[in-house]
Amino acid sequence: MTRPKYDGILNVDKPYGLTSMDVVRRLKRASGQKRVGHGGTLDPIATGVIPICFGQATRMMEDLINGPKRYRAAVELGVVTDTYDALGEIVETRDASAVTLADIEEAINGFIGVIQQVPPMYSALKKNGRRLYQLAREGVEVERDARSVTVQDIKIVAWDSPAITIEVSCGRGFYMRSLAYDLGNALGCGGHMKSLVRLQSGVFSLDAALSLEHAEQKLQDGEWQDILHSPDVVLSAMKAIVVGKQTEDLIRNGCSLPLALSLPRGKADDRCRAYSVDGRFLAILTFDSTSGQWHPDKVFALQYAQPEGIPQFS
Repeated sequence: MTRPKYDGILNVDKPYGLTSMDVVRRLKRASGQKRVGHGGTLDPIATGVIPICFGQATRMMEDLINGPKRYRAAVELGVVTDTYDALGEIVETRDASAVTLADIEEAINGFIGVIQQVPPMYSALKKNGRRLYQLAREGVEVERDARSVTVQDIKIVAWDSPAITIEVSCGRGFYMRSLAYDLGNALGCGGHMKSLVRLQSGVFSLDAALSLEHAEQKLQDGEWQDILHSPDVVLSAMKAIVVGKQTEDLIRNGCSLPLALSLPRGKADDRCRAYSVDGRFLAILTFDSTSGQWHPDKVFALQYAQPEGIPQFS
């Protein structure tokens, strides 16, 4: 029997030891859907929130990856590994007994804000067409350029020498393993990430996440409507409008919207979500400040209720 196609996002708690693609493959098999992807990689050592996108919701993956993240990590001081985490080989041990909580608090302040971070060798980034982790497994280490990443906050949750537990709020491209390594260096004793939990990814939190087994069973039973979130939930912070039939037709045909329409004026590259009068999510629009017009960026064909309080335009 052919299964119905559906569009939406599933909030899953990734188990320890699986890759993000392992989770995708299992849910793809359970759902029978062809278009399935994830909204942000988690290492095998990590557990926690991983948004899984189905159907047209896969077009939201970039927004998910760009969204804010929150993690809880345990860092063991005094032990350095080649992967910067507990799965790697120990390459150095140092005495961390002299490190105090005051030392850690002072060191952490240097990692808050827009900082420069060097990605670990054991990562999926590419160098000359090859993944860094492939080179690392061959014993090859290459120079990696530091990248600008944003850290909103770091809180110390627990300190039991030589282990420290921290919670980190950060943006895209931030490596928690690199933070563990860099924090150890800043304290003069080295360190590695012992464990990691992603507590939040955008609007999705661990408190509301489903276990992988539960999600698989629901999908196999055809009860996907009970667990899937609408794709536009990712855009809840983006301004939104409701448009009439004439404007809807223009959007569906990929046309720029006429200046005569009373749409809100935006700033360069500003984005806006558009809905039909009967509640269907239509598109993400972008604003061209040169022409003063809104243009369809991504157009969707979905069916579900319209959020309340959205200004309406014809």
